[in-house]
Amino acid sequence: MDQHKARKLLRQVADGSITVDEAVLQLRKAPFEDLGFAKVDHHRGLRTSAAEVIYGAGKTPQQIVEIAETLRSGGKKTVLVTRMDAEAAGYVKRSLPLQYYETGRIGLIGEVPVPDGHGKIAIVTGGTCDIPVAEEAALTALALGNEVTRIYDVGVAGLHRLLAHTDEIMSARVIIAIAGMEGALPSVIGGLADAPVIAVPTSIGYGAAFGGLAALLSMLNSCASGVSVVNIDNGFGAGYLASMINHIGVE
Repeated sequence: MDQHKARKLLRQVADGSITVDEAVLQLRKAPFEDLGFAKVDHHRGLRTSAAEVIYGAGKTPQQIVEIAETLRSGGKKTVLVTRMDAEAAGYVKRSLPLQYYETGRIGLIGEVPVPDGHGKIAIVTGGTCDIPVAEEAALTALALGNEVTRIYDVGVAGLHRLLAHTDEIMSARVIIAIAGMEGALPSVIGGLADAPVIAVPTSIGYGAAFGGLAALLSMLNSCASGVSVVNIDNGFGAGYLASMINHIGVE
């Protein structure tokens, strides 16, 4: 159960369309379901507004199927699977209505929700090599009910490319800035826009990039105000946080 369903249930009690006992019965359903290998959290959406997400890496395809089926039986219309490989996707498709996006390694099972956030989330990358992380962020945001604008390959090595998208950047409610190498892009964007900027360092770069550590430290040391930083290659975390910001005030 998520917050929207909880509010609907309480309104039904208030208008007399269901009894208090019927409402209590729905609320008493187990907050989690023990599958032996996983404890599926049915009440996460009620606590945090977003239902449990399946982290695909390290799980067998059959485990993904069982967890997804459990979430769907609990009323979840959209199940998000991150870090999913093509082999697992092929297996899951035989049992469930999966849409698989190989670039972002994302699987979406069921309906993609109609956007209900306040504004747009702009997702900006420094280079083409950052697109897999960007797609993980974009598809996460879409699955959580947001409108997304993609602005790819506009890094600081060719600043005019970024400035060509000034209107889109300035009109976004949240911006996700993704870059490897020296990780300068979020600082530049932070100086252009009044929206929160979520910086994502990627593991792209030569030896001294240290697998994204150099970009991470650059972003943490940003001189621009309003820049926050998630972990290296964590597109999911950025998309989730951007969705939370974009839904502030939405019931």
